[in-house]
Amino acid sequence: MGIKRALISVSDKNGITDFAKELVALGFEIISTGGTKKALQNEGIPVLSVSDVTRFPEILEGRVKTLNPLIHGGLLAKHDDEAHQKQLEEHQISPIQLVCVNLYPFQQTIEKPDVTIADAIENIDIGGPTMLRASAKNHQYVTVVVDPDDYQMVISELKASDETTVETRRKLAAKVFRHTAAYDALIADYMTNLVQEETPEKLTVTYELKQSLRYGENPHQKAAFYKKPLGSTFSIANATQLHGKELSYNNINDADAALQIVKEFDEPAAVAVKHMNPCGVGTGKNIYDAFSKAFAADPVSIFGGIIAFNKEVDEETARKLHEIFLEIVIAPAFSKEALEILTGKKNIRLLIIPFETVNKPEFKMVTVEGGLLIQEQDRYSLEDANMTIPTKRQPTEEEWESLKLGWKVVKHVKSNAIVVSGADMTLGIGAGQMNRVGSAEIALKQAGEKAIGAGLASDAFFPMEDTVETAAKAGITAIIQPGGSIRDEDSIKKADEYGIAMVFTGVRHFKH
Repeated sequence: MGIKRALISVSDKNGITDFAKELVALGFEIISTGGTKKALQNEGIPVLSVSDVTRFPEILEGRVKTLNPLIHGGLLAKHDDEAHQKQLEEHQISPIQLVCVNLYPFQQTIEKPDVTIADAIENIDIGGPTMLRASAKNHQYVTVVVDPDDYQMVISELKASDETTVETRRKLAAKVFRHTAAYDALIADYMTNLVQEETPEKLTVTYELKQSLRYGENPHQKAAFYKKPLGSTFSIANATQLHGKELSYNNINDADAALQIVKEFDEPAAVAVKHMNPCGVGTGKNIYDAFSKAFAADPVSIFGGIIAFNKEVDEETARKLHEIFLEIVIAPAFSKEALEILTGKKNIRLLIIPFETVNKPEFKMVTVEGGLLIQEQDRYSLEDANMTIPTKRQPTEEEWESLKLGWKVVKHVKSNAIVVSGADMTLGIGAGQMNRVGSAEIALKQAGEKAIGAGLASDAFFPMEDTVETAAKAGITAIIQPGGSIRDEDSIKKADEYGIAMVFTGVRHFKH
């Protein structure tokens, strides 16, 4: 078949000159373009220009250079097919045995806050994906490399037997198709957002492996954690782990739940989570004060839980945390003294996350067998609500504070959800029951005597008056709920009967 040829054209030039030198030493002739060609020549590597192969200059500002039969014939020809080989000979096309290509930096371009549409469009690679897909399709004969991490493996195989194995070529081809699919998914997402298409006929998403997990919810289930490119930095996927064991599947789920709740607060706040539900939430003048209240809200359930803070963890708070068995502590920062204390516990995971004032909106995706559900995240707050007060009595200033805290928390509790709260801490939480009264009874029992004079928040309306009556008998004096039931009047009358102030928000917060 004559001389072996390798076509190299990369945006990511990490390790490329060493790779090319090894290929030349193995008898390959290098074909290249533009910046890659210049980089190789600067290292004294002999390079043949693509234009020399195609006998046609690069045109349209470099948009067209490799889209040519003299290139793609060399990529797609079957080496053991006589008809293919005859056509190559007839048209003076040399086969290309190895392709090393990675693509224009589209993701890095659109990450820039000041990126223009023109810049984004210009960084959509055409020739690169075409060469990669052609080579991957013809992997029976062509070795295609898209990832610098694979350079050494390819060189080692070539040195061992003068060619790569078909198994290696197939693995590399599979990686190429994943790579180009992810690249196209980012472009499709960018263009879809650009034209403000809310429900496109095809939904293309891509994620990058962040870590393989030991197992899923249970030890017999395989699992992995993937990160969304260009996703919110204010997320567990972008957390930095400072200490402790590797995160588990359940750790990640619970940590995300804790983070979503603590995002609700501007004042110092602490959130304790167990099994995707909050077990204690506290706010205060500082983080120590906030955590003391979150702990007091449910000192039993917090054991083995996950704690999220929205302010730096200091020495005083760390000493209190050290007294309890906790899985994870999340914060925007830890003081030097706090780290020294907490890293004394071998297994506790410490995560820092860059807290942002603006949340990048993302859609929530949930898989069902054979399909995918997608919805906007629930960012609705009391500031967005058109509240009404249907009862004779309005909430006092202190009751308003209790209702506000309860409403922030209840939307993060599994439905049916009831939260009993004071002005600066939760007192009782009822989650995931099949009827609302059941959740109320759990929350009120947990609150005990602290329910007297407290507020109660419900994620959805009361279909009957029984929840109001249960709350009233426990001492609740103010209730916040969406309203909207055909039997609202029954609940209003019952609230008036007990002198309870009740607020309708007009919006429910189901979380299944």
